[in-house]
Amino acid sequence: MRYIRVLLSVLITASFATNMVYAAEEKQDNSFSEALLNGQFSLNTRVYYFDRSFDKPDVEDAEAFTAGGIMKYESVSFHNFKIGIAPYGSFSLFNIVDRDKGGGTSILQPDGDDIAFLGEAYLDFDTGGNQIRIGRQRLATPLMEDHDIRLLPSVYEAAVYRNKSLADTILEAGYVSRYSGLGSKYSDFESPDAKWGEDGLAYIFAKTKLYNVAMRGQFIATLEDSGTYENYGYLDGNLPINVGHGSYIKGQFGVTGYQEGDTARMYGLKTGTTLFELLDIALLYNKIADNMFKVVEAGPMYSDWQQGYSNYEPSDALGGQLIFRPIEGASIKVAYVDVTSEDGDEFNLDSFSETDLDMQYQIIKAAKIRVRYSIKNQYADSDKESRDDFRIIFYYNF
Repeated sequence: MRYIRVLLSVLITASFATNMVYAAEEKQDNSFSEALLNGQFSLNTRVYYFDRSFDKPDVEDAEAFTAGGIMKYESVSFHNFKIGIAPYGSFSLFNIVDRDKGGGTSILQPDGDDIAFLGEAYLDFDTGGNQIRIGRQRLATPLMEDHDIRLLPSVYEAAVYRNKSLADTILEAGYVSRYSGLGSKYSDFESPDAKWGEDGLAYIFAKTKLYNVAMRGQFIATLEDSGTYENYGYLDGNLPINVGHGSYIKGQFGVTGYQEGDTARMYGLKTGTTLFELLDIALLYNKIADNMFKVVEAGPMYSDWQQGYSNYEPSDALGGQLIFRPIEGASIKVAYVDVTSEDGDEFNLDSFSETDLDMQYQIIKAAKIRVRYSIKNQYADSDKESRDDFRIIFYYNF
């Protein structure tokens, strides 16, 4: 299904029907015009420097310096309908950094070219309790989300229904045919038939609160048997603890079902608290068993803030993080994880440790700067390369 053609057809039909119905009702016609004229424009811009260096001389480093973001228009509601359109782009800044080095950064295309495409284009119907959105859009579910970790988020061609009529609860069902890939690093949408199957994905998602426990669950099914994966599942919960300030225990469970092979299982626990309203402390553990754990496009595991975003091998991960807030608008995060992969000829023995330093400062309401440095140290039995990542990102929204 090609949702842009569907969206245009819907818009043309809706426009024709509106003209027919309200041709003799000038007041209503003006309301439709006002819905378009009074729409909201927004600009989410970023300047992004990314440098990835490997410890092996035969592995090429990656570097890019780009600017871009999202320019979006969304109409106001007209009889509960509205439209949204948003071009996306990431452009090399004056070619200061050689484009040939940018392919491995995911803030330029794999060949080093700029990124430019229509990232969002949707028709939205929202009554408050019920919402239907059709077209290119961002998603926010545990296994399939916008994964906003580079200059641009990931987006999907999808049809989504949401029910928000129950207190503290969202119920969601959707169909996804294509998406823009990790970090929207292409000027086009991918049809990952080999993974999803030719007919795309269908999913259900629920988010609620039961007796003060925040819970989320999602199930995704491939709709055609030729895909690598058969289904994906996820459940998590967050239980507040009445000890200290902001204390909690979190738990998570995930599965990836394969067309052939064992189902992968993922378990996770995380606990944390806040000291003196200045320092957040957390400890975490993740285990993957039986096969490679995979999500569609997300990083739901507690141990996954940087490490890969692809298939995760059977392994045990233990880590912790500190977040210090010295002044209003500023935060300094230090995180560490140690991942030990299980032995097995079919796996890549991705055993490593990773240390991440993440500093952010909100300069003004519309502007923020972020500096991030991480060290991924592959252990001796791994066939992958150790690497250092350095990033500087400046955000400005208006």
